[in-house]
Amino acid sequence: MPLYKTLYPLFRSLTFQRSLSPRTELTNLLLQLCESECNATLYFNIMIQTKSGNMPTPAMHYRLATPSDAPQIQHLVQSAFRAPDTRPNWTGDTALASAFRIDTAEILSKITTPDSAFLLATDPTGALIACIGVSRCTANDNLARFFLLAVDEAYQRFGIGRKILAYAEEYAHREWGVRRGGLNALSTREELILWYLRCGYQLTGEVTPFPFERFAGMELPENLCFLEMEKALVAM
Repeated sequence: MPLYKTLYPLFRSLTFQRSLSPRTELTNLLLQLCESECNATLYFNIMIQTKSGNMPTPAMHYRLATPSDAPQIQHLVQSAFRAPDTRPNWTGDTALASAFRIDTAEILSKITTPDSAFLLATDPTGALIACIGVSRCTANDNLARFFLLAVDEAYQRFGIGRKILAYAEEYAHREWGVRRGGLNALSTREELILWYLRCGYQLTGEVTPFPFERFAGMELPENLCFLEMEKALVAM
């Protein structure tokens, strides 16, 4: 991982502190690293945040994933799902999050299966910063399912997750004519559930069982499950 990606989360935390001395020193280092790595987007974001203290949304481009993107998507999803988060009730069980695994073959199948796709968000240089899976529900052709929403840790809290989710909703409505979108979240991830509710989703009251057999030996709540949510999609 490039050094600037390791240091950037620290920069963001210092952005909201009153003491500017450590932030200034770290900012200068980050700017040098970003310049040497030719990461123009991150360089621009840091300059803006240094002047205003705000967190602007980086410029993004969207595209459909191809089979050659599968390894990058696998790495992004796995890294994002495992990443620790200091916000209470956002990650849920940290041990469970750190044990998350997904195979490249599973990603590839979503890319190549009809009525299924991965949508990617990239920075102006083409680097992958976010992704989301979308598929047309086989049991209900008026429903699209969204899954594996992931944002690069260095770009989190910019509002990128909300933007790529909205893009996936628009894509599903445009390509398949579906009028509803569905997704789920682990029952212990309270803040993530609230975030989806703020995005317009509503709990359906249905749950999907958690695959305890895949995590044998871990102490997990007996009532752990996935909460199902749906939303009416509107053409954009």
